[in-house]
Amino acid sequence: MKNKFKTFFLLSSLTTLSMYAINKIITSLANSKNNLTLNGGKFFEWRFGNIYYTKQGKGKPILLIHDLFVGSSSFEWEKIIKSLSKSNTVYTIDLLGCGLSEKPNITYTNYVYVQLINDFIKNIINQKTDIIVTGESSSFVIMGCHLDKDLYNKIMIINPSNIGQLKTVPTKKTKALKLLIDIPIIGTLIYNMIFSKKNMRDLFIYEYYFKNHLVSNKYVNAYYSGAHIGNGKAKYLFSSMKGKYTNANIIHALKAINHSIFIISSLNSNHSTSIVEEYIHYNPAIEYAYINQAKYLPQLEVPNIILEYIKMFFN
Repeated sequence: MKNKFKTFFLLSSLTTLSMYAINKIITSLANSKNNLTLNGGKFFEWRFGNIYYTKQGKGKPILLIHDLFVGSSSFEWEKIIKSLSKSNTVYTIDLLGCGLSEKPNITYTNYVYVQLINDFIKNIINQKTDIIVTGESSSFVIMGCHLDKDLYNKIMIINPSNIGQLKTVPTKKTKALKLLIDIPIIGTLIYNMIFSKKNMRDLFIYEYYFKNHLVSNKYVNAYYSGAHIGNGKAKYLFSSMKGKYTNANIIHALKAINHSIFIISSLNSNHSTSIVEEYIHYNPAIEYAYINQAKYLPQLEVPNIILEYIKMFFN
């Protein structure tokens, strides 16, 4: 009996050590080709951790907020910042758990991000600002605007999230999944397997870009590195997302706000027209435009088209 226990203990220890070593190797390789650098940015000392941001140009302030995804960062806006900064003071922010910002071991909720964005506008921009936001992060802006309308001017949303999906709440199943991913070594290995280099490239090919030949190693590496900076601590954001904690029912806020909202929707993305129709149903004043030959991240794939819409809407 003692020999069996010793064997089991030895095998368990070796397995754990192997998983730990694999996690360390994956993190090291991911960060060896890191395209995310400080690049003149600064840190905003916030209650849950330091938040990386950049400020460029002069003129009316505009804040660019990337999609909520563990690999996302302000790198998402790389192709439009230079042009936009000729006429505006352009701010970008790496959301908590993303990019070069801190990735604390907390439960990330919708309200955490609402508070982050509103605090950033109050303390760093310090005046009413225009917003451009992508995907799931649009819910934070809508809720934030409803909470403190005087911080926001015009809002542009690129490929907003499905309102029905945003309404889903944590269940026993999603809570259990969150707990599994949060486990120190096993959960980290699961996370690393999900966010492998191949899977990140596939994400660009099948979800982010319409024209596959435009997918470059530069962007794949940036998102891959973003997902692994901080020894896999971005998994806590991922587990919170899988647990449905970052969701919020935005219907009441969407109905209530009177700000100018413009939606850009990619026709080649799934359910794009029905999602736009859903937003307009709750707020008929919303303006919108459909673009073709692009998918989820048109600001990277067709930046010139996005810049034209930005100039038209904000100027």
